[in-house]
Amino acid sequence: MRMRNKPWAAPELDACPFFVRKPEAYSGRWHEFFPRRQPLHLELGCGKGVFLAELAPKTPEINYLGIDLKDTVLGPGKRLIEQAFHEYGKEPDNVVLTAHDIEQILTMMNEQDTVERIYINFCNPWPKPKHWKRRLTHPRQLEKYKIFLAKDGEIWFKTDDENLFADSLHYMEESGFDILRKTTDLHGEEHPEQFAELCMTEHEKMFLEKGIKIKAFIAKIRS
Repeated sequence: MRMRNKPWAAPELDACPFFVRKPEAYSGRWHEFFPRRQPLHLELGCGKGVFLAELAPKTPEINYLGIDLKDTVLGPGKRLIEQAFHEYGKEPDNVVLTAHDIEQILTMMNEQDTVERIYINFCNPWPKPKHWKRRLTHPRQLEKYKIFLAKDGEIWFKTDDENLFADSLHYMEESGFDILRKTTDLHGEEHPEQFAELCMTEHEKMFLEKGIKIKAFIAKIRS
């Protein structure tokens, strides 16, 4: 979905204490950005911040880094996160947003930026075979994530796309990840607590309203 330009987004983000304009400058130092040294979770393609806005305020023991490509979506995400934290009576202190091309993620993160968990929520399925290498779950990308993913790190994945789900399961196993849990109907599960954090994204809510089942898995890097 193409986002309309938001002239206010860039200057508002530049004034935001939890937005990083030049993420390359923090390569190897992301843990230093946060006031508390604690586990770091990463959301790739955080969009308008719906997922992080729900998750970060209620889990202060985790630091969160959200990445998306352009200010266009991160501007609304910044506002939503601020609103969510204010409802808890506090300022955002365990979440950071930045704009960056995820395909080039190793220009902003390295092995010192240890991440305990990666969230990939409803990424572009890139259905044409010639574009498969651009998928965020493609082995080419997974090898990059392994540079900074902790020894027992996990990838939490959700999608509405059946083909992407099936292919991503294959990608994970091919790239040295074990599938801990998987489902083709996340919200129809008899015991959804097995997936613990059921915070929903904007796309997830939209798909559920249309009756589309959500596919999900948790993968752990193989010991």
